[in-house]
Amino acid sequence: MDLGIRGKRALVCASSKGLGLGCAEALAEAGVDLLMNARGSEALEASAQDLRDRFGVRVETLACDVTDEGARAELIDRAKGVDILVTNAGGPPPGVWSDWDRADFIKALDANMLTPIALMKALLPAMMEAGWGRVVNITSQSVKAPIAALGLSNSARAGLTGYVAGTARQVAGQGVVINNLLPGIHATDRAVSLDTGVAQAQGISMDEARAQRAATIPAGRYGTRQEFGATCAFLCSQHAGFIIGQNILLDGGATNMTL
Repeated sequence: MDLGIRGKRALVCASSKGLGLGCAEALAEAGVDLLMNARGSEALEASAQDLRDRFGVRVETLACDVTDEGARAELIDRAKGVDILVTNAGGPPPGVWSDWDRADFIKALDANMLTPIALMKALLPAMMEAGWGRVVNITSQSVKAPIAALGLSNSARAGLTGYVAGTARQVAGQGVVINNLLPGIHATDRAVSLDTGVAQAQGISMDEARAQRAATIPAGRYGTRQEFGATCAFLCSQHAGFIIGQNILLDGGATNMTL
């Protein structure tokens, strides 16, 4: 399927690896030029060069922490005029309710709620003026069904979801489409981190921890970044103009709910 976005330009955050890279790959394959961001410059440059070589698109990079106000301002300046924004940030660490204090919540909110909001506020006006734009926020399946050990993520991502629910409906009339992607477990570094915690807590091997988690997923496996990226690219396409303010689960059926 031709996604109809060849020649568009996208900012994809946290895109040196994992789900962000999956989104950048799929957009590059569709002919979209990229501005890729991540904290680590070495992995970022390697991923960017791979996309240039494979897809022949223009790929710019900026290695920085977007939760830093100065770095975010630089990224926004570089991203002026983008047609597509994909927000993404690693989730805060797991724990239990008694582990977290105010500083922990502020850090989580800054990374997983306030930074995506700041990027949208900065970049949406130009999209609205142009009459076309796409925003995809990578959140979490915990927005639909909270995960007890991820209370910080539950809180911050739910806040972002509420903001998007209202904002998406305010800008849709100007041709700007905003949706959220809610990943379950995918074969990324985040899964390795979570499985390591399970293995250590239960005194089992990593293979056993992975098998244990995979058994809770009806699909019987972890998702791939390629599957995730393809869904992101569709939501950024010309075909997604009537999908407004939705929260789309990619979790292999793990979230047990009717709606």
